[in-house]
Amino acid sequence: MLITLLGNLVRGLLMGAADVVPGVSGGTVALVLGIYRRLVDSIRSGSSALGWFARADIRGGFDWLRRVEWLFLVPLLAGIVIAVGSLASVIETQLHDRPVQVAALFLGLVLSSMIVAWRLLERRDLPRLAIIAIVGVSLFVLLGLREGLSEETVAQADDAAAWTFFASGAVAICAMILPGISGSLILVMLGMYGPVLNAVTDRDFGLLALFIAGATLGLALFSQLLHWALHRHYDSVMAVLIGLMAGSTRVLWPWPNGLNGTNLGAPDGERLSALLLMALGLVLVLVVNEVAHRIERRSAAAEVDDLRAS
Repeated sequence: MLITLLGNLVRGLLMGAADVVPGVSGGTVALVLGIYRRLVDSIRSGSSALGWFARADIRGGFDWLRRVEWLFLVPLLAGIVIAVGSLASVIETQLHDRPVQVAALFLGLVLSSMIVAWRLLERRDLPRLAIIAIVGVSLFVLLGLREGLSEETVAQADDAAAWTFFASGAVAICAMILPGISGSLILVMLGMYGPVLNAVTDRDFGLLALFIAGATLGLALFSQLLHWALHRHYDSVMAVLIGLMAGSTRVLWPWPNGLNGTNLGAPDGERLSALLLMALGLVLVLVVNEVAHRIERRSAAAEVDDLRAS
């Protein structure tokens, strides 16, 4: 029991660390760790409970709450909160001081995550390939539009109104549970990444409460759709996720400015350190994924042995 709780806490720490960085998705980490569908199912059960409570059906709400894997979800969420709270200032500093190296590391993570997701596809036919191409190219082009934002627009975002924290939370949380597209990246595109990161580092609990309230609403609505899509159109959803990962590589291309822009340039004098970190990120995800699969296979084998023994 204790080992399971600690394992889920560590998974949450990894997801939270990823969610702090634009272009990197906590959903991608969940996918790599083999807990993605469990996470979506638990979130869906929790949001269903909220729906029953909203209709004043207390019994129905508690029935759905009992379907949530609390021993899985609670330590996972605790790990995410701990990671975001402790790493926000560190990530902020590294993004400023070493933008190329940080971008290269996480580009390697996303590239290897695409390999993992590709392996999960059950049908690699022409429609799925078309979905990957269309989604990937569309997001790649869309991210390029971010360069059109003026410095004045970005500066105005630093004085964001309180309601914008609620709205941005509702939108960004949808991306946070999707592998391939980062909630932090959505915040960057909305001009809210700086204000939200500052609220975390400054411990502005009022603004953070608004952000969390918006995220709760957005998650409750979006998780239902995602759960339905995964169970009815699994391969198409996975193809969309791979396309999102491919398109998001634009914001992670290390040169010339790392995560500080989406203009693409040729590798410069920091090539060696960037390439080494990119390779590290790529290998790390593949190793973690292999370890996760071995653990999953052993757990499944243990369950079969228990059933046979009984």
